Amino acid sequence: MTQSPAPDMHAPDTSDTDPPKQITGYCEPWTLRAGESIRLMASSHQPGPADVDVTRIVCGDPTRYGPGFDERPTPAAGGWSVTLDEQPLTPGSYGVAAVDGMPSARRLGLRVWLMPTLPDRPARIATLCAHAAGTPPDSAAIEALRVDLSGGRAVVSARVFGDQVEVVADELPLTRNRWYLIDAELDLDAGTLSTAVTTAVSDSPGRDAVEGSRLSDLTVSKLAAELAGAAHGDISRSGVGAMASVATPVDAVALTLTDLWLAAGPGGERFDGRLARPTLRTGDATVSWDLAADMTGRTVPADDPACGPIVLHQLPTRAVTGPTWDGTAHRWTDNPSHFDAVHFHHDDLYDAGWETTVEATLPEDLPSGIYAFRVRGDAGKDRVPFFVRPARGARTADVALLMPTATYMAYANHRMLFEGADFIPTKARLRPEHAYIRDHPEIGLSHYEKHPDRSGVMFSSRRRPVLNLRPGADGWNFTPDTDINAFLAHLEIGHDIVTDEDLHVEGVDAIAPYRVLVTGSHPEYWSTAMLDALADWQRNGGRLMYLGGNGFYWRVAFSDDWPGAMELRRAEDGVRNWQTGPGESYHAWGGEYGGMWRRQGRAPNEICGIGFAAQGFDKATYFVRDPAVDGSRAAWILEGVPGERIGTSGLGGGAAGQELDRYDVRLGSPEHAVMLASATTFGPGMLRTKEEFEGSVDFPTPDPMVRADMVFYETPNGGAVFSVGSISWFGALARDGYDNDVARITANVVRRFADPEPFPPPAA
Repeated sequence: MTQSPAPDMHAPDTSDTDPPKQITGYCEPWTLRAGESIRLMASSHQPGPADVDVTRIVCGDPTRYGPGFDERPTPAAGGWSVTLDEQPLTPGSYGVAAVDGMPSARRLGLRVWLMPTLPDRPARIATLCAHAAGTPPDSAAIEALRVDLSGGRAVVSARVFGDQVEVVADELPLTRNRWYLIDAELDLDAGTLSTAVTTAVSDSPGRDAVEGSRLSDLTVSKLAAELAGAAHGDISRSGVGAMASVATPVDAVALTLTDLWLAAGPGGERFDGRLARPTLRTGDATVSWDLAADMTGRTVPADDPACGPIVLHQLPTRAVTGPTWDGTAHRWTDNPSHFDAVHFHHDDLYDAGWETTVEATLPEDLPSGIYAFRVRGDAGKDRVPFFVRPARGARTADVALLMPTATYMAYANHRMLFEGADFIPTKARLRPEHAYIRDHPEIGLSHYEKHPDRSGVMFSSRRRPVLNLRPGADGWNFTPDTDINAFLAHLEIGHDIVTDEDLHVEGVDAIAPYRVLVTGSHPEYWSTAMLDALADWQRNGGRLMYLGGNGFYWRVAFSDDWPGAMELRRAEDGVRNWQTGPGESYHAWGGEYGGMWRRQGRAPNEICGIGFAAQGFDKATYFVRDPAVDGSRAAWILEGVPGERIGTSGLGGGAAGQELDRYDVRLGSPEHAVMLASATTFGPGMLRTKEEFEGSVDFPTPDPMVRADMVFYETPNGGAVFSVGSISWFGALARDGYDNDVARITANVVRRFADPEPFPPPAA
């Protein structure tokens, strides 16, 4: 085995005068096996030389609540001298189709339904590029026909023969979140550029009153049906139209199309809103794209094989309601025609697309663990973490730490520390990583933000720099999980690293070799495949240690067509920074109903014995030992812990805090579980979680539902579960050099769970 060098105790900068961060990066993949290859993509706002090496992160917590920052150089993994350049980030989702298979023509038309969500922001709705027939194929194309938003109005432009002509569809600005049908046509024979726009009657007479003469007297379904194959002039008869003259030379040739851009132009323009049913005309030929087709994919096929598919970039939002949605279908698979829209945002970012800085093949005997590319140069430094599993076929440990990478993706580049949230106050001083997120919005959002048009961020990606996935970047998720990793290393029992992504892709095979699975501090986001795999592993005798809170909470989805991205629909209930719109609670990827697992009939209580109960960040407190535990079959867990109170100090003041889970038989907690201890002495800032409300009522103080419960119970085939019910548990592990009650309890459980002796089923 590769020997671990002495630890490098140089922690990340935490001074009051941290310089602005200049170097960032990301790697692909996040998780891999020893012996496999990984790529680092790095960038510096101050170009120059840098050194890159690989380090092992035993503990990434530089604060006094952890055991101390512990980073160990790993020379066997390689070292490189590189030159860093500034690699740009170009956010904004869009679609492009190659349409050079359409016949050349002197009359071009474009029709699309649009729903602007930021109508006052200048934007490009669509662009049709072409060049004069007979021009060499590699010649520069012109924007022959385009549709823009300018001053809230739809403006159609044509650039032919050196001149640009514009025509405003309607002087009345478009209304936010309302569907319009717009049609544009360039006719070289007639020498005209014309456009028309119309909108259907809605369920709101008040909103309809301000739509003026463009308001049709038809419902949207009838209007769409009537105009589906209508000629250009029929649109203006249903709404309003406008026309401008185009100077056309007598010897002007036809135009040959090249590309159709949706929600964008080739110059980088973007659009915020929804588009549906794009249709292109060249002469008498037409081609359309059904944006409900291949919902999980990156391409939308045309109805004419002569044209290419619309290729989607930067992951726009799909499985959203289209112009004809009327509330009769809420699952897009039941009536895809009601969900034939794509929602584009100018700040969507799926893939940074940076060039590779370093590509490394890891040694076959590299121990499983948390690693990082460490980049150091004159402009500063960065650490880009990744997770290494044992080489395929290599011996594994009995214990694995499940790194909650789905949760890391959900929180990727979250802005709550400086923008605030309902439950998190803003901070005056930020670590360099969060200051960078604040100063560089182009780095993309997390599932905890809304887009500028106030729609929720349903997709998050790891194929970009994720600045809060850095040692010491904040006290949430990754850094606390390295405290748990350090504790397991301190026990010297041997443990491997596995990630959520491994569990989703490989199912139960990813964790089948392990007798014990230890969670991170906040394993909140789970796909169906992940949860099924964990349940199967438990049925086969696996022993689960749930060392956190608010776990197994939200259902998420993944797609092979968009690797490295995750989908979330915040449906119905739960603690949410936003919620899905009407009819949009089903995932685009797989069509499953989104939201809380509790609303799917799979409350966390069924998998770990407890479930999310309360949230508050004022202070943490202690657990109180259950009086009956010493005479129970779980008394061994508290062996060596004589006091009544457990975890009286730690991050925030104790082992119970931040987010709490409660034992509740009504929600599926096993009735044979042993209650080991509970925490109840919280301040008024620890509040019952939203899904526990059944009405607007005053709750007693203290609230009996606001409680953290520590439980143990047996599962089939000699397995067992131990759950602590608190995110703050990690922050009490390292007190007094691990000589404390929280560490002793955790060690008791790890050692007994690692013992192959089966847990006998409880007496009936």
